[in-house]
Amino acid sequence: MLRLEKTKENSFDILSLHGEVDASNSVQLDEVIKELMESGSKNILIDGGELEYISSAGLGVFMSYLEDFQEKEINFRIFNLSPKVSEVFKILGLDQLIPIHSTKTEAFAG
Repeated sequence: MLRLEKTKENSFDILSLHGEVDASNSVQLDEVIKELMESGSKNILIDGGELEYISSAGLGVFMSYLEDFQEKEINFRIFNLSPKVSEVFKILGLDQLIPIHSTKTEAFAG
């Protein structure tokens, strides 16, 4: 099960992920990221502190937007991942494509 929570702090839109992102709910994540982009957000942070699991479908959502983020000059960063979830990003080399930070303060600073 996945619960998404959007908040705004300064000029940052923060999307907190609670639970698991898999093939059955990755569309929800996709829709919220699309909404943030369409609303003109230039700073999107993903808080993974409550993210217990992410499947290849969930990772694919992030990957599908990388080019759009670059073209639209959107700062996209992930922070607060558990060691287990962080390891998935590292194994697949996604930590080389998506900035991943330990804390929200680090993510704000970029």
